[in-house]
Amino acid sequence: MIYILLIISLATFIIFGWDKRLSIKHKRRIPETTLLGLTFLGGTVGAILGMLVFRHKISKKSFLLKMGGIILIQAICIYFLEKYS
Repeated sequence: MIYILLIISLATFIIFGWDKRLSIKHKRRIPETTLLGLTFLGGTVGAILGMLVFRHKISKKSFLLKMGGIILIQAICIYFLEKYS
């Protein structure tokens, strides 16, 4: 399971960097739903690192709120999985 999360996080990190590059070049961007979907599927670490390293999406409050919601949902899921397994 850890290898799957590492691969998803790495892919998410790369896609955040790619989207930042596209934004700099004023080209068609990767949809936010894709970025948030990858984050939700387990790429949270890669997304956070991508946001910090590439300074991408850090000033967009609506994106940050959605990201925070995803992290909260994941934390609740982990809590209940640990508690009841």
